[in-house]
Order: sequence, then structure tokens, then C-alpha cells
Amino acid sequence: MRITTDTGRCVGAGQCVLTAPQVFDQDDDGLVTLLLAEPGAGEESAVRLAAGLCPSRAVTVHED
Repeated sequence: MRITTDTGRCVGAGQCVLTAPQVFDQDDDGLVTLLLAEPGAGEESAVRLAAGLCPSRAVTVHED
């Protein structure tokens, strides 16, 4: 699994950070910051949920 984020689409809702704080953070403007581009097996379900909850679809999960 690999994760990408698009700060141009991000609206700062913070659902990703609330759902997977070990993988996502927010910058000073409230936009998504990716902490782990390739999360471990323990984070996969939280990352998938975070991507699904993102209202602007700024988080993309790539199944490699």
C-alpha cells in the first residue's frame, strides 16, 4: 500500500488526522501532511477509512 495526498484538493476537514494520526498530520494552514507514504500493515484499515472519509478526496490509496 502506498498513499498520496493532494494539498490542492484538501479543504482541511481533518478527518484523515482524526482517523489515522500516525500517518497524517495538518500543516499550519490546516492542509494534509503525509507522515508515512507506505504505512505498515497495522495502519492499513485506518488509512483506507481516512481516504473514504475525506470530503475532498485529497487522500488516495494505491494498492501496489
